[in-house]
Amino acid sequence: MPTGLAASDRIAGRVTRTAALAAVVVLLCGLTLALAYLNKARCTGAPFGEDGRSAVFDVLKDSDVCYSDIQFLWLGRDIDNHVFPYVDGGITEDGTLTGGAVEYPVLSGVLMWLGAVGADNDAEFLSHSALLLAPFALLTAWLLVRLAGRAALLWAAGPPLVLYAFHNWELPVVCTAVAAVYVVTAMTRYSLRTRGILAAVLLGVGFCFKLYPGIFVLPLMAYVLTGGRRDMAAGADPEPARLDVRGALMSAAAAVGTVVVVNLPFALAGYEGWRASITFQQLRQADITTNSIWYWGLRQLFGQDIESETAFQHAVSIASPTLVLASFALAMWLGWKRCTMAGAFPWIGVSGAMLCGFLLFHKVHSPQYTLWLIPFLVLLEVPWSAIGAYLVADAAIGIGVFRYFYSIGSGTSVDQMESVVQFGVWGRAILLVVFFFLFVRAMPRGFRSAPPPIPHFDRGDMVPVT
Repeated sequence: MPTGLAASDRIAGRVTRTAALAAVVVLLCGLTLALAYLNKARCTGAPFGEDGRSAVFDVLKDSDVCYSDIQFLWLGRDIDNHVFPYVDGGITEDGTLTGGAVEYPVLSGVLMWLGAVGADNDAEFLSHSALLLAPFALLTAWLLVRLAGRAALLWAAGPPLVLYAFHNWELPVVCTAVAAVYVVTAMTRYSLRTRGILAAVLLGVGFCFKLYPGIFVLPLMAYVLTGGRRDMAAGADPEPARLDVRGALMSAAAAVGTVVVVNLPFALAGYEGWRASITFQQLRQADITTNSIWYWGLRQLFGQDIESETAFQHAVSIASPTLVLASFALAMWLGWKRCTMAGAFPWIGVSGAMLCGFLLFHKVHSPQYTLWLIPFLVLLEVPWSAIGAYLVADAAIGIGVFRYFYSIGSGTSVDQMESVVQFGVWGRAILLVVFFFLFVRAMPRGFRSAPPPIPHFDRGDMVPVT
């Protein structure tokens, strides 16, 4: 007489445990978000100026490390005047935004406007914005726990969420990128081509919040092109039976079409205001506020006069995009080599590697960009020791850079805090190089213990999908 649990009982047990874990992770994420808000709210409160600015903001923002772009941008972008973004805005020759123009893509601008609805000061703007952003963090936590199990705690309860959840408008774009991974990985009842198109739409939406998810469309296309992940343990031919060129092109078209559909109304309603966000980023320079290797490294090779500064900025304007594109090409090449050996294009790992290249070589590396990277550290099997080291370096930037600014403003010695910032900049840079190569070769978390997928075929093209 069999004494073990029936298969249905075992499955039910796993489902219950998964649901319980998801509930715990989402709950912890909610508590972390509360801490994140309380941290930033320390810079708000009465008395307020006539423009709605908290009097304590300029006093505490650096010394108490409670600065946020959200509170700061209450002024200077006509947010306090409740002007709808882009339509009547523009940019001056010296790079100053005017009217309702903001420096971010259109969906982030709309979120900024929504956060200001009903707000009369920067404190209300911060609280309203936090309420808008928090659901995206909670959904991201749920998606990550479904994909990677307990590793999702790194997102839900890690220091980066406390430091950066409400520093800027990053949570929606992270959510769209993770949702794209979830669609491709978990929604296996649909064909790979269908999943690729849906994921591309999500990445296109993400591009309209912040640009970086757009770079993930290329590895997604390669994944769809090569037929996805198949059961190599079953002895399948490492080469795809047929390349799904149509599916890859449809995925690209879905991403491009999404970006056009979202942006076109803004471009037609106020082209100058819409174009100003792009011009602003093109004109931005690698300076002390950008936390990049360019300012803390290359800048030391130039003099302190105006001509040397101009030469430095010109060098960065050439070297930065060149190296970013070179890193993208290297990641794709490494991914293709991996595909020829393992039979599957590692699109998640290649996407993560491309992001590392962007973060390393772009002229701006704001502290909150760490939120972009955390999902890849959750999704891919990389050493926890390396993750811990990255969090330490990141904290040196996320906390140290504001204490450094405080030291400069207060006239006290900057040597100690400058050393902390440089430790963060170079420690983070070294680990981004490490992650670049680890990501391409890393297995998804939980893959080794998961049962092998059962291959099936898309009747439209007979490409094996999972």
